Amino acid sequence: MTAIHEIEQTKQWLEQVIIGLNFCPFAKKEFVNQTIHYHASDKGQLKSALVEFLEQCHYLQEKPEIETSLLIYNQGFRDFNRFLDLVDDANALIVEYGFEGIFQIATFHPEYCFADADYDDAGNFTNRSPYPTLHLIREQSMERVLSVYKNPEAIPENNIALAEKKGANYFQTLLKQIKNTP
Repeated sequence: MTAIHEIEQTKQWLEQVIIGLNFCPFAKKEFVNQTIHYHASDKGQLKSALVEFLEQCHYLQEKPEIETSLLIYNQGFRDFNRFLDLVDDANALIVEYGFEGIFQIATFHPEYCFADADYDDAGNFTNRSPYPTLHLIREQSMERVLSVYKNPEAIPENNIALAEKKGANYFQTLLKQIKNTP
């Protein structure tokens, strides 16, 4: 499987799930405007993945025309707990390297499970993706769109309610179709 294939599957997931179900009301504009940077990573070790994460922070900082970046781990971090270690360390690097207030991370994983949820809860699918993924977001842009969006604090609960209405089987089937796309 090639990085291009994994990026295409991620784009398909964005289009069908994140945008199609309006899980992120801000994603469509960036998707249509092609201001999302996709980086497929073959890193499986924490240290090399963190070096690459910092490189992506610098890349995004140097490219103001790019709004957001998705780091897609095509080989490593399949174990959700190991992925959470990566997330914790990446968040620490944001602080350590002066990116606090500039970038924040959203997380997606094929096995995503909210801390207070059962694994099979449909609500987990709001953050389940074809591959372990770190979404690097510009905080200034997020603040700008949230300031004009009515009731942004309701987005997560609305997403979970929609996911529960659709049901886990709906998302399992959809993700399986995306992953089996040639």
